[in-house]
Amino acid sequence: MDFLKSIGKLLDKTICDSYLFMAKKTPSLFGRLYKTTNKDNPLADFVPHTTELLALQLYPRLAEVAPAREYAAKSLGLTERWLDRCFNQYHRTSPKYGHYQALFPIVQGCTYPDLRARAAENVKQYDADGYAIGGLAVGEPTEVMYEMIEVVNAILPEDRPRYLMGVGTPVNILEGIERGVDMFDCVMPTRNGRNGQLFTAEGVINIRNKKWEDDFSPVDPAGTAFVDRLYSKAYLHHLCVCGEMLAAEIASLHNIAFYLRLVGAAREHILAGDFRAWKEGMVEKLTRRL
Repeated sequence: MDFLKSIGKLLDKTICDSYLFMAKKTPSLFGRLYKTTNKDNPLADFVPHTTELLALQLYPRLAEVAPAREYAAKSLGLTERWLDRCFNQYHRTSPKYGHYQALFPIVQGCTYPDLRARAAENVKQYDADGYAIGGLAVGEPTEVMYEMIEVVNAILPEDRPRYLMGVGTPVNILEGIERGVDMFDCVMPTRNGRNGQLFTAEGVINIRNKKWEDDFSPVDPAGTAFVDRLYSKAYLHHLCVCGEMLAAEIASLHNIAFYLRLVGAAREHILAGDFRAWKEGMVEKLTRRL
């Protein structure tokens, strides 16, 4: 429990979409649980009670991902009730250490357009600093994810940031931007990097493949991270197959820098007015396997 409490303190200082798991497993970290006789909903009396608020935080409210429509509708009702409690507590909570805190309600509704639309309309009443889109990129077809983003963003305010949670690949991010998404978070740059996958503007590299064994060109000649030109593909391949931790560090740094470069370029093309044409060319290149 001491370990879980330390994790709870860490989550209070970061943007995170893992509150559902933590709240269900260790609800005392996230609120006060009172005895309840509601066996169907053990979290019915779960009261949000924040005590360690630091800096700018985006608090996802309790949510569930459900495949069946009936269950999805029931879960959405639970989520909406939780959201109301969450905002009531948020408005009663004073900022800590003089830092402003933001609460982004999450739009749920699984892959059902009517539930997504209902959820988007519901969150607008809170006049929040921004809005999150959750419950996507969890196994549904990519085109369905894009459809849900379009449904939601047609309703959410245009003057507030939209945060697509847990997404995604470089292509997902460009497609999300085209559909009005402003913010993203994902483990992919580091998780895939730890497994030898490099994202580049010319395509995807699996640096573990033997084809890179004698390639002494830089990791990414067009990259912006210091590791991109300091190390060669052959050296990074060697580190990967040997299981050296340095390989994961190099690949992670490269991928994070690439993601930042990609969204920076997207912004430039939005301002230039040619984003769509640029995006279509980039998507073709980003999906290549080098």
